[in-house]
Amino acid sequence: LCGDLQMQVPFPFSLLCFQVIKCKAAVLWEANKPFSIEEVEVAPPKAHEVRIKIVATGICRSDDHVVTGAIVTSLPIILGHEAAGVVESVGQGVTSVKPGDKVIPLFIPQCGECNSCLSTKGNLCIKNDLCSGTALMPDGTTRFTCKGKAIHHFAGTSTFSEYTVVHESAVAKIDSAAPLEKVCLIGCGFSTGYGAAVQTAKVEPGSTCAIFGLGGVGLSVVMGCKAAGASRIIGIDINSDKFAKAKELGATDCVNPKDFKKPVHEVLTEMTGHGVDYSFEVIGRTETMTAALACCEYNYGVSVIVGVPPAAQNITFDPMLLFTGRTWKGSIFGGWKSKDSVPKLVADYMKKKFVLDPLITHTLPFTKINEGFDLLRTGK
Repeated sequence: LCGDLQMQVPFPFSLLCFQVIKCKAAVLWEANKPFSIEEVEVAPPKAHEVRIKIVATGICRSDDHVVTGAIVTSLPIILGHEAAGVVESVGQGVTSVKPGDKVIPLFIPQCGECNSCLSTKGNLCIKNDLCSGTALMPDGTTRFTCKGKAIHHFAGTSTFSEYTVVHESAVAKIDSAAPLEKVCLIGCGFSTGYGAAVQTAKVEPGSTCAIFGLGGVGLSVVMGCKAAGASRIIGIDINSDKFAKAKELGATDCVNPKDFKKPVHEVLTEMTGHGVDYSFEVIGRTETMTAALACCEYNYGVSVIVGVPPAAQNITFDPMLLFTGRTWKGSIFGGWKSKDSVPKLVADYMKKKFVLDPLITHTLPFTKINEGFDLLRTGK
């Protein structure tokens, strides 16, 4: 999940409540092909659903995983899951938001009723579409059509559209003064990285941390480690151009594995003398996941998988890495309970408790979404 690039989506506010809205959307008809800007029909919200006018959306690596086939889902589809917008209309029974409210769609919903929602230990609501993979609304249907064909949803959000429909459990009302072109990053990239450090790993003051991958999410992990009081924060990336921004946000050291002949986990162990207290894999590659585990302190180190794993790949590793006491864990959306936490994170941003501007590298009009993905793929 990247979140270091955003798209502006300018268009007029619609008053066509409970009518079909025609608008622009970026449709992916086939894998490994560019997005096609199409006119789509967006159906009105059904009971407990919300139709949103999207104002700004981020481009994330997870969206690109669908394009490349690393994430397998049904096509054609409207991707996008990191956004902010304004409620246009609501279906029967919706009580948490109303037309005109500023909101952030939630790719991890919060129904408040399932085991994860009721537990203090988890946040992966059973109503998420990442695990079920239906690419449809919870009732098994779609709200999008284009050229007479049904178009699938992505992660229950589909924000690469001027209008989208989400379930009420997948939308959070936020501060009416919040700048949507900034706080859209709280819908995924920032929250995922920052939360992995402060919420999942629970980084402690004075600790040492290593972050594999310095995209938008990795930089957010850096910010989280700094906020938690880590004394040494080591950023790892094969693109040295990312080091300056990483240091600006709190990294104390930066390492390019290409500069060394030995494995990077050995480099990090030598740098720290015993391995790091906490490591984070924010790329989504199996070899860096095992390297991140191996660079942890052998007895009490904690390694967190943040990057989305590629489909149909397994990890082979030496079980002694875990037997000696290391902890290996995963983190989705930073461990935050989405509907509860997103408004609080926006409030913290408004209070200047953290910054978002450095995570935004480019701002493009919606119609240049393919150029945005090119920038993402080239590490820019």
